[in-house]
Amino acid sequence: MTRPDLGFDIFCRVVDNFGDIGVCWRLAKQLANRPESGPIRLWVDNTASFAQIEPTINAGAPRQTLGNIELLHWTDPAPAVVPHKVVIEAFACTPPASFISSMQQRGSLWINLEYLSAETWIEGCHALPSLQANGLKKYFFFPGFTEKTGGLQREPGLASVRARWLSRPQPRQRLMREIGMPEPLMERLATGWRQVCLFCYPQAPVDAMVKALSSCEQPTVVIVPQGVLSDATALQSKKLQVFEAPFVDQNGFDRLLWSSDLNIVRGEDSLVRAIWAGKPFIWHAYPQEGDAHMDKLNAWLAQARFPAMIDALMRAWNINDAPAVLQGLQQALQPEAWSTWRCDTANLTRRLASQSSLVERLLAFSAEKTRNG
Repeated sequence: MTRPDLGFDIFCRVVDNFGDIGVCWRLAKQLANRPESGPIRLWVDNTASFAQIEPTINAGAPRQTLGNIELLHWTDPAPAVVPHKVVIEAFACTPPASFISSMQQRGSLWINLEYLSAETWIEGCHALPSLQANGLKKYFFFPGFTEKTGGLQREPGLASVRARWLSRPQPRQRLMREIGMPEPLMERLATGWRQVCLFCYPQAPVDAMVKALSSCEQPTVVIVPQGVLSDATALQSKKLQVFEAPFVDQNGFDRLLWSSDLNIVRGEDSLVRAIWAGKPFIWHAYPQEGDAHMDKLNAWLAQARFPAMIDALMRAWNINDAPAVLQGLQQALQPEAWSTWRCDTANLTRRLASQSSLVERLLAFSAEKTRNG
């Protein structure tokens, strides 16, 4: 049985964009919805970025409670509090020295939540301890796509919530109004225009994507978050309209992906949400020096089991090969190829949803380690 008195501290540094805080906020909410988790405390160093994806927080408050989650602004010096039984540092962000000293006195379980990866080596490193100089063990918890990893973040009953939301047009129309979409664009979507969600890094071959979509018989509305493209309006044509949307909270982002026909997403948190949307998508991996991100992409493609044409399209998107993206996307949008892509994505979603989630595995691991050491 999982112990009801665990309690979790989650430390998050917002290094770049919104991926770090996105992962940590989802984790905090999912843990808080499990009674066996105990109290949840989230430490964030950049509350302004946090407020972009969770507008209900007070970015200027040093300490606040949202729902049943305690939020602390991680400052230097750090607020003096008693550590919970389990301490999670996200992506090797290292808690404050004073807090680590208190962890040692309390005997807290120390977990480093690693970045998501599909590379095979993580199965051998997942859940391994590293003895620290103060005598504490730090365990490495690797999210992943197989049973031998830490799994993926997924809310209970997510597939049913998505199906219920998609079963009626009114929620989609309400969402579009809430993000400020003009009525003429909403009418075009209602009459059969394709909806594309575009969330990419600056070096993406967007012009090639626009040419491919514009060459199709079916016209397109592209929804892009404000600030992602330098001049979104310059991309528009009679068959392709662009709408720059404000940043939405995580529920809104999920529903935007659910309602789109094609999703182009960046980073790790958005990849997982695109998978749960069950719609065809292109993943833009976070660019790294020496094209190290291509190793991560190729490892993930090997597990995703898409046709070779889709694999080639995603590789082309990630190396900014505009001609290959133009040709690959034009081919992928053809009726037969598009139908295959949709079926393969739905199969991927079902296959991964059959596994236990990251929170389920994290709770089981924390309970076992705090009980037996």
